[in-house]
This record gives sequence, structure tokens and C-alpha cells, in this order.
Amino acid sequence: MRFMITVDAMGDACPIPVIKTKKALAELNGSGELEVFVDNEIAVQNVSKMAANAGGDVASEQISEGKYRVAIRLAGDGTAGERDTEEAEEKAEEKQAEKTAGKEKKHTIVVVSSDRMGSGNDELGKVLIKGFIFAVTQLDELPEQMLFYNGGAVLTCEGADTLEDLKNLEAQGVEILTCGTCLDYYGLKEKLQVGSVTNMYAIVEAMSRADKIIRP
Repeated sequence: MRFMITVDAMGDACPIPVIKTKKALAELNGSGELEVFVDNEIAVQNVSKMAANAGGDVASEQISEGKYRVAIRLAGDGTAGERDTEEAEEKAEEKQAEKTAGKEKKHTIVVVSSDRMGSGNDELGKVLIKGFIFAVTQLDELPEQMLFYNGGAVLTCEGADTLEDLKNLEAQGVEILTCGTCLDYYGLKEKLQVGSVTNMYAIVEAMSRADKIIRP
């Protein structure tokens, strides 16, 4: 039997739409359909990305001014949970094998919350943050992710002098993620030039999993 769940996330601030959707997907238990109503494009992107990563087929539409619908369908073969368990077990075994061999790779992320580094002179701070991003490109072991939020969101957008280095890092496999709420607040959601949009739940999740967090 296929279930349909409706999630009303209208007016909810980030990351509540994502959290509501995540809980609703868990209720479907691998089979069924879900519709999520949100009031902004950033929420559409965040919910869609999370649902797609969870294995759902996702489609979205704007219903009216300030109202969007995200439709999510799970295949319903009844094996989604089993596959997730098997994949988790395989990853755990691989990690244990690497640890035993003495070559376990650390999960390192870089977190940037401002478009300048340190306090004092703002112009100097902007020079320092540019140097910091370049220095990351020179690390022997690159981070898995770089997270940008609050003023740091400016660094991934049109006009930033850090774009070349960030695109270089992305080309080498570093995931560049910028807070969607921050882009919206600063009026930059149409000016993102590198990486993709993320949400606060995903940021917290990434930080909680990290073995090492590097901050400027």
C-alpha cells in the first residue's frame, strides 16, 4: 500500500523544512509519496537535495506567489532500509580496515563564517581570508568539505576574489557548500558561483561527523 504524507513547512525558518521532511520520509519506511509546501526557493532546493540524497524521485513547482510544492516519491521495493544497512556496514568495515592498516583518512572540513579573517582592520582581514583560502589549496590532504555561512557566504558569490581558488578546490573533489538562508539574507541567491546551496541541518550534521574542523 502506498502512503501519501503532506508536510506544511510554510513560514518555517531553515532548517525546519528539511527536518520535517526527513521525519516524514522516515515514516514512509521506503515506500510512498510525500508533498512538502514551503514559501521560498532556498527551502525548495534544500528539501529537494535532501530527498534526492535519500533516494527519492523529486519534482517541484511554484503554486503561487510565495508558495511552492515539492513532490517526493520513494520507489517502494521494500529494500531501501536493507540497502542503507548494508552500505553502512560496508563503510564501517572499510573504515576499520583502513584503521587497522594505519591509513585511516580523517574527515576534515573547513568552516568559514566571515568574509574576513580575524578582528581589527577590515581591509587586512579581507587580505588574510583570501590568503587562507589559497593556503587550503596547498594542503597535502585537502578537506572533504568547505562550509560557508553568514558573512562567509559572500566568498562563494559573484565578484569575490576567492572564486578561482574555490573552483580549483571543487575540481579536486572538495565539496563547497553555502548556507541558503545566508544567501537569501544578503540578496545573493542568484549570484552563487561555486558549489551548491545547503541548510543549517546539513551544516550541523557535517560538523558533528568531522574528525577535524579548520576555521580561519
